[in-house]
Amino acid sequence: LTKALEELSTTEVKVKVIHAMVGPINESDVNLARASAAVMIGFNVQAEVSARRLADKEGVDIRLYEIIYRMTEDIEKALQGMLEPEVKEKVIGRAQVLQVFTASKFGRVAGCRVTDGELRRNAKVKLYRGTDLVYEGDMGSLRHEKDDVKEVKQGYECGVGFKGFSDIQPGDQLICYILEK
Repeated sequence: LTKALEELSTTEVKVKVIHAMVGPINESDVNLARASAAVMIGFNVQAEVSARRLADKEGVDIRLYEIIYRMTEDIEKALQGMLEPEVKEKVIGRAQVLQVFTASKFGRVAGCRVTDGELRRNAKVKLYRGTDLVYEGDMGSLRHEKDDVKEVKQGYECGVGFKGFSDIQPGDQLICYILEK
């Protein structure tokens, strides 16, 4: 593996293996990668739960592979700057629709209580009725009392409007999320 990775070096970019070992990825491996600003590569191993938590906290990239050619292809693409970033949904808040209002300016608006995290105006939303997804898209408006606001935190009530959607019912669940690369 070390030889295969080092052979990927070019004149512009050099691949340097800092540490090679057998066994699962642990916290000390993550600390070494953080201190070296390195990417961790695991082949036919897993990362310990504590190591994954530390890596997330410290921003260390752990990549796990089971097939050698996939590993070399990914590293080659990364070296060429062609590897597409992985996009993940990160839930930042949840709310429950308590009541539905009609506003002349906005149409139908969901009167919500934020039950977890926060709602942000520039975030994406999913609206569930029971277990069915009834809307996924952008938040049209976010108001607290009579003010337009950027965010509403847990425990507070707010009014939420949806872009191009008005089939809102009391009891619907709202999930607010952002996309992270």
